Amino acid sequence: MGVYVHFTDEQKYRANNVDLVDFLQRRGEKLIPSGRDKRLASDHSITVRGNEWYDHSAESGGYAIDFVRNFYGLTFPEAVTMLLGGEQGEVYRPASQKRQEPKQPFALPTPHSDMRRVYAYLVKTRLIDREVVSYFSKVKLLYESCEKSRDGTKEYHNAVFVGYDENGVPCHAHKRGLYTEGTGFKGNVDSCDPAYSFHHIGTDNRLYVFEAPIDLLSYITLHPKDWQNHSYVALCGVSEYAMLKMLELHPNLNHVVLCLDHDEAGIEASEKYHDLLTEKGVSCDRELSIHKDWNEDIKANHGLPAIPAEEHPQHLIRDEICRELTETAMTVKSNYSANTLSALLVKARSYLHWGQFSEADECLREMCRLSVAAAAREYRQMDHSRDIAAVQERLRDGFKTYENRGHLKTRLDLLESDIMSLRGFERVVTASEKEKLAECYERIAANGLKGTILLEQQRQKQEQRQSLAITMA
Repeated sequence: MGVYVHFTDEQKYRANNVDLVDFLQRRGEKLIPSGRDKRLASDHSITVRGNEWYDHSAESGGYAIDFVRNFYGLTFPEAVTMLLGGEQGEVYRPASQKRQEPKQPFALPTPHSDMRRVYAYLVKTRLIDREVVSYFSKVKLLYESCEKSRDGTKEYHNAVFVGYDENGVPCHAHKRGLYTEGTGFKGNVDSCDPAYSFHHIGTDNRLYVFEAPIDLLSYITLHPKDWQNHSYVALCGVSEYAMLKMLELHPNLNHVVLCLDHDEAGIEASEKYHDLLTEKGVSCDRELSIHKDWNEDIKANHGLPAIPAEEHPQHLIRDEICRELTETAMTVKSNYSANTLSALLVKARSYLHWGQFSEADECLREMCRLSVAAAAREYRQMDHSRDIAAVQERLRDGFKTYENRGHLKTRLDLLESDIMSLRGFERVVTASEKEKLAECYERIAANGLKGTILLEQQRQKQEQRQSLAITMA
């Protein structure tokens, strides 16, 4: 386990808001203009703009902290420290300091004279319980807006979900379009404070966390018993600030239930928040919808078509690899040396260079098999209760999708570093040293698993592109 480093929410917010163009240029990276973005000269698939980045080859992106973790292969504390200037005391320019139009102060959208459209949309279209809608309307957490287009020729009606601070001042508003045709508009009002999004505070110790207000209302509709006793917060995006603010303001809330979407993004966020809350000593569970989200569950209950749940593709690959490890555990060779593992890594890199994905995959899987067996051997020689089945379980359960969003090259570099550290255990004497050796083997297995998953995803995407090219020909 790494050393836990505490950062305040304000520090994490500043780190995530660093202007990546300024950050990279000051670290000597060459950037190439690409429309409104900048493209890395060292990796043309990555573009940055402000504090945001996107990897077009991996089809993933995010904000400054995740970029530094992926691009430099750092831990979360290391990435935050680097972005905050580290020991050098260098302060990188926040993205908000770029030349841009001055921010307008937060203001709630203009209310309409009634809520007829809101009730029609939420009750009839989204099938949310009328009494639930009425409750949030009466306490002024929900209303209908009527907004003019810029040229004044059109009116737009939205459901507005309001978030208040501890003094009862509105600080956040999330708008949801009320039109049933096409893709409905949804988004936060400019200058919102993300720490005070749409929420309800009850009397018991449980806080239920959702991605969007309609998810929150849908869950209450599905679980109406004593619902007002519980507390609920909609993140209005996937950002933890509002959840953490609720815990800060209400010390009685000591048990969080994560109810995010049953899809790739929701699973990643749930894993990340679970670890974050566990580090803070907060009890945490996860509750999954049967379908993609709680409103889709309501639709299914009414016999309507519902969007199915989506499992995380990395979990599916992880489970397949771990099943294979279990099946081949008794046939693993006894040579677990650093030289053997290093030779496998060299082969994997060579195969990748020539586009031989299957051969590289087998090398990485063999590294996992050898490392798991080696860790189990070290524990066994210590008379530790952790047998090979326990090591395999730790490998599977210790895998987190949000920690495996970088490049395969970065993962292979971490593997090389771990294998090099094995050479420092040539003369193991004490039980403590032997346990550290076992943990080193477990790290190699964990990075081998992550590398194998990234490689398999890369191979699958290549196959999909080839199939598409054949179809289009």
